[in-house]
Amino acid sequence: MAKYMLLIHGDAAQWEAMTAEEWAAHHAAHAAFREAAGSRVVGGEQLEPAPTATTVRGGVADEPVITDGPFLDTKEGLGGFYLLEADDLDEVIRLVSLLPEVRATHSAVEIRPVVSRG
Repeated sequence: MAKYMLLIHGDAAQWEAMTAEEWAAHHAAHAAFREAAGSRVVGGEQLEPAPTATTVRGGVADEPVITDGPFLDTKEGLGGFYLLEADDLDEVIRLVSLLPEVRATHSAVEIRPVVSRG
């Protein structure tokens, strides 16, 4: 069984503008995804907004350079993730289609196979 990282991208301003009812529907859709995926969900969490991030890069003389926030060229930032085990990409796509970010105009779900070294 292969592992897949599902990266949930979206516009933080759009998420922040959601009403309590919209959040309830959003959480219900994620609960339906987790129920359908069952034990295939290995992990996953919602992330704090992008401005709370810290980025560490290589600097001069092997000293790291630390900056606030991620480097973004777009309004879309990483909002959360799931780590999923599945037989194949088709199974992952079928499950991902249950996530509300797939239907929202400001967000998307990126599917990345995890490298297996063993």
